[in-house]
Amino acid sequence: MAGPEITIEESQAGWVVRVLGAIIGETNNALLLKEGDFPEVVYIPRKDITMAFLDTSDTTTTCPHKGAATYFSFVGKSRTVTDVAWTYETPGKNLAAIAGYLAFDPEQATVESIS
Repeated sequence: MAGPEITIEESQAGWVVRVLGAIIGETNNALLLKEGDFPEVVYIPRKDITMAFLDTSDTTTTCPHKGAATYFSFVGKSRTVTDVAWTYETPGKNLAAIAGYLAFDPEQATVESIS
């Protein structure tokens, strides 16, 4: 069973990530993942995220194409935002580029182009 076409390309823009108004990351090395008709997802290198704000959650999911996802919750001074980000540590075939990158839930985090 063939799934939707998945493409990954390097972003030409800079990106900033905010959760509850706090800037937790900035990068010029994002990847843009497009999967079928779904909205494009920006993947940020983990090295460009302040991981001190994120704790691993108990949530996991599995995508038949990307593999197992691990989730992170944002722990701020005022509250915790559960499952704000996810990562694929060992992504499926042809998607190795996103290993070590984080994607953010657009309903809980702001990921915006800065250039």
